[in-house]
Amino acid sequence: MGSDGNGGALDGLRVLDLTRILAGPLCTQMLGDMGADVIKVEPPGAGDDTRTWGPPFTGGESAYFLGVNRNKRSITLNMAGKAGQEVLAQLVKKADVLVENFKLGTLEKWGLTNAWLEQNAPRVIRCSITGYGSSGPDAALPGYDFILQAESGLMSICGEPGGTPTKFGVAIVDVVTGLYACNSILAALAARDRTGRGQHVEVCLYDSGLAMLINVASNYLVSGKDARRFGNGHPSIVPYTTYPTADSLIAVAVGNDGQFARFADAVGHAEWARDARFTRNPDRVTNREVLDGLITEVLQAGKTAAWIGKLRAAGVPCGPINSVAEALDDPHTQAHDMVRSVRHPTAGELKLVGIPFRLNGTPATIRRPPPLLGQHTEEVLGGELGLSAARIAELRAEKVI
Repeated sequence: MGSDGNGGALDGLRVLDLTRILAGPLCTQMLGDMGADVIKVEPPGAGDDTRTWGPPFTGGESAYFLGVNRNKRSITLNMAGKAGQEVLAQLVKKADVLVENFKLGTLEKWGLTNAWLEQNAPRVIRCSITGYGSSGPDAALPGYDFILQAESGLMSICGEPGGTPTKFGVAIVDVVTGLYACNSILAALAARDRTGRGQHVEVCLYDSGLAMLINVASNYLVSGKDARRFGNGHPSIVPYTTYPTADSLIAVAVGNDGQFARFADAVGHAEWARDARFTRNPDRVTNREVLDGLITEVLQAGKTAAWIGKLRAAGVPCGPINSVAEALDDPHTQAHDMVRSVRHPTAGELKLVGIPFRLNGTPATIRRPPPLLGQHTEEVLGGELGLSAARIAELRAEKVI
């Protein structure tokens, strides 16, 4: 675990985190991992909704909340009233980045319009994360990952052929929206270095879901043919799926014709690479059912570990279907420091997923455990805003904090 003043890439930048649930908190956690001072503002009493999303819980905190809120300080603030809005305005003036995922018009209703920001905090970068954006017929609708997976077309391409459309196992649209938000904020920070001014950054779940279609969307736009489900298979590459073995399943990803020739030879059927039905990838895609049937018959005769050893020796990409526990316990996971421990005030020694990016000159670090609700209210209001102990006590008595 690093220490404050670690010299991270965003060291010295202050992020005001007004978000909750997943997309926003993941974005601000990444900024915190990069060294930013992140102040998470939560409503008094309940806090971020995910604090109650469990079980499992540890030390009174939900595992969900703990997973996306490290490297932050938490303050409580009732922003619906005038006193809270005055405190919020002071916090905004001292921030470099403001991230929010309120309903459209909420910040504006509180007086924090883009015009106010330009006049009072011209260097602040405001990032708005919404379900459907600020324009279009659905702009006023609330955004939920599951619904966006359905509406964006993502669910339609997940699941077995002829089966039921299936959502991804995690809230993947939220996750990717958080990544897009972080990426856009970093771009806006780079632009501010050049222009001296902040700007309004907008990302929404709807656009993220569509963007995630990537090659599948391009296939439709080029061909006019709608996408369909391939189970674990790939619409444009064969063999590229899971196959049953004698004891479990194996994932095989043959990306080109040379790899296919090596694959065919490794499984004892070098003639497949000379078969006109399978020689080139477009031929294999056309004849996927025949080829997948032949491969299944062969691979079922051996165990997964043996096949992985043989295929990897031949340079064929493949792997086991790990459980979450197996993946997190894997020696390679440990070698990459992708499970970290941090001391939490109520949970004690807490394990967290590590940081998936490395900057060798300005390393990302875990400096703070996920905060307790309002843990840093006095510290921030007194130390950052200069409010007196008496004024803080008044705000607490008035239930503003």
